[in-house]
Amino acid sequence: MASSGGTSYTLIPNQKFRRSNRRSRQPCNTLDMDPQSLSALGYFKTLPLEIFQMVLNYLSVKDISMLSMVSKTISNRLINYISSPSGNRRLLLQDFHNSELPGMREGCSILEHYKSLGLLLKRCTLLLPTKDRLKFIHKVLSEISCFKLNGCPNPLHCLGLQCYGVFLQILTAGWDELECHRVFNFLCELSNLPRKVQTVVSSKPGSARKLELRIRLYCRAVLLNHWSHRSDSAFWLTRILKPWPMVNQARLLYIIFGPVSSLDGHVVWQKMTEGPTDETSLKGLADAIKLLYDTEAREWTADDVISLVDELSVVPREWLMENNARLLILSGNNICFTFMASKAVNRRAMELARLTVFLALVCEKDLYCMDWAVKMMQKVCKVFSTPGERNHFLQCVENAFAHMIMDMLQAVLTGDRDEEDTSFLNLFHLVNAQANFHKEILYLTMRSSTD
Repeated sequence: MASSGGTSYTLIPNQKFRRSNRRSRQPCNTLDMDPQSLSALGYFKTLPLEIFQMVLNYLSVKDISMLSMVSKTISNRLINYISSPSGNRRLLLQDFHNSELPGMREGCSILEHYKSLGLLLKRCTLLLPTKDRLKFIHKVLSEISCFKLNGCPNPLHCLGLQCYGVFLQILTAGWDELECHRVFNFLCELSNLPRKVQTVVSSKPGSARKLELRIRLYCRAVLLNHWSHRSDSAFWLTRILKPWPMVNQARLLYIIFGPVSSLDGHVVWQKMTEGPTDETSLKGLADAIKLLYDTEAREWTADDVISLVDELSVVPREWLMENNARLLILSGNNICFTFMASKAVNRRAMELARLTVFLALVCEKDLYCMDWAVKMMQKVCKVFSTPGERNHFLQCVENAFAHMIMDMLQAVLTGDRDEEDTSFLNLFHLVNAQANFHKEILYLTMRSSTD
């Protein structure tokens, strides 16, 4: 009995030990495998493709983009995932009319999602030639109608083009100019942008209002708005404008940056010709002009920019001089002086004198320092080659003040007054402008005489 009990006692542990030993041997062998023998997929090799893609659903887009940097093999798997129906559903969100993403943490916008997606596709396609990268990306995004120039039925209330813009900005960041040229040409081919621009710049202003609006939204949201460096913004704006003659450049610049209706977003073509406008209506144009005048815009000379400003001032017809003066002030000292100096060099003293008077008027109305206008006139006077030309210009300035005051006084006396009494207010501002302008000249003269 004892012997038999001992036998049974010793047999049972041996069996358990042998089972335990067999179970523990396999994972030990796996862990001890030489890393050289593992595939580029690593331990993901043990997962079926369906399970691998299920794992990706638990990762954020940023995490997936980090995973794509592990190896070329994993990057290829991710490319296949992105192209799959499940990847499309997960990554290509299209709720562009609702800025917050449903089911995601508060504040996570669809714009942030497409920034992350741009980084993911940038990393996944890193080893491909630019042409192949663009083809693949187009294949992935081609079904998103709101990414197309004419794709969304309600473009003013859609974030689609903005998402496309931030996506492209992240994708192309760091690319050289040749690659960016290819991107622009690729986008032009997809959107048929050159033909659409040809239509609006050769038609009567406002006759293709919907197309003007779509071109404006596409150029700004996709190509211009998302760059942090001025050199990048200047590059893309140059690509848009440079293929066209100067007169069409001015028209296109007005379409993209000019004033629009607060009701329907359409370009307001008569804004600069019907009456004085405000800074808000001119700020976009002024910023674009400053961008092109900047040293970062290597393809533009000062003469090019001044010619563009000249052409712009007659789009669609000749602007009121006050609006022209306000644009020059907003464009900055260098552009304003260069524009005025070009008139001095070309002996257009009367035009220059009227412009000087309107610069003073805008300074009075918009509460700028009047000594700026006086110093600008003083600087322009140095451009004239002879004292006689300078004295003639100064006489023209005084004559311009006198003629404008008489014209405005006549408008007041005729009694044609609107509800805001605009004629009287204009006269009031002009008289004050003249008084403050001459006051600054007197201050300047007295300081010079006492030095």
